[in-house]
Order: sequence, then C-alpha cells, then structure tokens
Amino acid sequence: MSTADAPAESFPPPGHDWPEMLPGWVWLAGAGPGDPGLLTLHALNGLRQADVVVYDALVDDRVLDFARKDAELIFAGKRGGKPSAKQRDISLRLVELARAGKRVLRLKGGDPFVFGRGGEEAQTLVQHHVPIRIIPGITAAIGGLAYAGIPVTHRDVNQSVTFLTGHDARGEAPAAIDWESIAKGSQVVVVYMGLRTLGELARQFMNAGRSPDEPVAVVQDATLPGQKVLETTLGRAAEDVAASGLVPPAMVCIGRAALMRRALAWWGEDKPTDLDPLGRGRPAEEP
Repeated sequence: MSTADAPAESFPPPGHDWPEMLPGWVWLAGAGPGDPGLLTLHALNGLRQADVVVYDALVDDRVLDFARKDAELIFAGKRGGKPSAKQRDISLRLVELARAGKRVLRLKGGDPFVFGRGGEEAQTLVQHHVPIRIIPGITAAIGGLAYAGIPVTHRDVNQSVTFLTGHDARGEAPAAIDWESIAKGSQVVVVYMGLRTLGELARQFMNAGRSPDEPVAVVQDATLPGQKVLETTLGRAAEDVAASGLVPPAMVCIGRAALMRRALAWWGEDKPTDLDPLGRGRPAEEP
C-alpha cells in the first residue's frame, strides 16, 4: 500500500497529542524546499485531514500525494513573469472556503513566513474572523543549501547570515535595501528569487565594498532529483548563470560558506573535491 492510499488515521504516528483540523479553520503550512521527506509531521497531519488543499507552484507533486484521496486540490501558484492569480484573490478564496465549513490547508513551498506572503494571507484570514494555525516549514535558504553541501553558518566563515529577496513588488532589484550595511555587516547573504536581477544585485554589493572574487553558489531546484549547482564569483555570477542555462527556482549564496560545498557535496552525483576548502590546514574541530 502506498502512503497516498494509506488510511488517514494512520498519519501522523502515535505518541503525540496531534491537533485536529476543525471545519472552518485554515492551516497555513510550509511544504519545505521540495523533497517530500522534508515535510514536517504537523504539515503531514494537515494533509491527511484537509477537505481542500490550496497549494503553490513550488509544492512538489509528491507532497500532494499525502493528501486524502477525496481532498480537493486547488492550484494557487504565483511565478514571476507568468500569469497567476492576484494575491488578494487567493486570500479571499481561503476565506470563502473556510466560511463554507471546509477544513483548509494552505500549502506553501519552504516556510510560509519567509518570502512566502503567509503573513499577508494570515492577516486577511484573521481580519475576516477565520481561525488559523501556522505550521512552519524548512525554508530553502537552509534546507536547499544543505542539499548543496553549503552550511549557512560555519564558525570559520560567519557569525551572521542575511536572507534577501531578489526583487521587490515591481519585479526589480529591491530599492529599499541598505546595501552598504548588509555588505559590511553580514558575511553570508542568501538571495531568494534573484536570478533575473543577479547582475544588479552583484553590482550593488561590489559598489558597497564586496570583492568581485567573493565565492558565490547558485542552486537550482534545490533538494529535487534535478538539482544543479553552479560555483562562481560575485563579479562573474550573472555572466556565468546566463551561460549555464540555469533557470528559476534558484537560490544564490554569497560568501565564503559557498566554498564548503567542495568538501560537503553529497546529494545526487555530487562528490567532494577539496576536503579543506577554507585552507585551514588543521582538523575541522580544532580552534
């Protein structure tokens, strides 16, 4: 019997007071960066109870296989540059479904509160007196880079990390960013949705003092079987991405943490190429 055919009551496993999804409620859940194994048990519990699953473009089909066989699946994906539903319409659709007495799971790629507009949807729901539950998910900046062999923190590299969106509401490179503060204050920067604006992002960082030779890794389809990783530098990143043919969805990691991939690559066919990529010349545990 496949997991999709298993009885709903068998999920999640026993041993915990798992919450019940009541009619008229909306649970906003993160589906993780792609690999179904990164789904949380709370999200799985929601999938096994929901009458309706409203899901985003970045939710893997294999995750949807965990939904009840009689659940209604509603696609509400938004992808940059492509026709998609307006955010306000999506939020009001959730309200409509809840008011109809449905048990609704709003399923988003990654974490709903990390560049996922989950805060906007949750606020609309509570403004319409719809009860909600928030289920965090593994965000791509952490889970996706881990599958590329890149730790977002490493004691020999950084004591800070910044998550940055690659575009603003207009689809352009974000205009409200204090580039100098981030360039000087955050050793590692992870950019969501930044392929199209990568040239401008790199220019802003270099103008703010980051070196053109700073390591950069670009991860496409993170955690999925077709994951691809490009290692480059800040000065060459936009040119190398264009030549490589990489396409969204992709994450961009700027900083020396990207070098760790050379030692920690493990996913798919990737293998380590340098066991001491930071040039420490001593065991990793030694101070």
